Amino acid sequence: MSASISTSSSKKSNPKLLLAQLMLTPAVAMLFIWMVVPLVMTLYYSLLNFNLLSADTTSFAWFNNFKYLVKDADFWVSIWNSILMIGTVLLLSVVLGSLLAWLYDQDFKGRNIARLFVIAPFFVMPTVSALLWKNMMFHPVYGVFAAISHFFGLPAIDWFKDYPMLSIIIIMTWEWMPFAFLILLTSIQSVDSEQKEAAKLDGAKPWHIFWFIIIPHLKRSISVVVMIEAIFLLSAFAEIHITTGGGPGNATTNLTYFVFLRGLAQFDIGLASAGGVIAVILANIVSFFLIRTASKNLEA
Repeated sequence: MSASISTSSSKKSNPKLLLAQLMLTPAVAMLFIWMVVPLVMTLYYSLLNFNLLSADTTSFAWFNNFKYLVKDADFWVSIWNSILMIGTVLLLSVVLGSLLAWLYDQDFKGRNIARLFVIAPFFVMPTVSALLWKNMMFHPVYGVFAAISHFFGLPAIDWFKDYPMLSIIIIMTWEWMPFAFLILLTSIQSVDSEQKEAAKLDGAKPWHIFWFIIIPHLKRSISVVVMIEAIFLLSAFAEIHITTGGGPGNATTNLTYFVFLRGLAQFDIGLASAGGVIAVILANIVSFFLIRTASKNLEA
């Protein structure tokens, strides 16, 4: 007891420690303001009847904006689209990333150049990748997929009209699979080579090694990939805005794009802010469980 009191008093009286805390104060205060002010402003506007088309008639709506959102069918569609989009992209990026990481861990000629090609899509901006897929890959007249269809005598597919959600998922998987590949390849390279050689000597086939040695070893890395990707995929916007505009109808409207439509397309700042508050709450819930799961895997 006395030791802890003396330690605490020595810390308080340490001039170097006080100086360090004093120098850190502006940075901490700036970070606090940076985070809190936008959140407080969003909470404030979510309680208002505030439309930019009639800004002079602003009044308090209290929780009516939230009640309106709960009764709005488009809001629940956007929630479902977000879940479907994030879940599918995470599944595809982790599965494809694991398989490619395992493949590219093998020794073959030109491996380093091939790795660069796999990683390259991750460094393309979302807006650019959306334009690339819209105009060069999925275009029903002069896109690559249309040319392949014509080569086999089949009609071209209008991807963004007939399969809008699948198209968005393909684009986002193309963007995020390289990230999973990079993390998982690094993890695979740390697998003990003697363990793999021993398994081969015991007659294990390649898929046995992949399933019983590689996958268990990747458990921690997969948790990190899922956590980081999920946080970024929650805010996906450019791919949807550039390609489908949330449509046809609301087929590809996720929660982020729903808030955008209410705020900047309908000028309803109060309703958009309420949607933003719900998005923040959902993001924190998802982050809590993901971080908890990742922490458990890292501690294991």
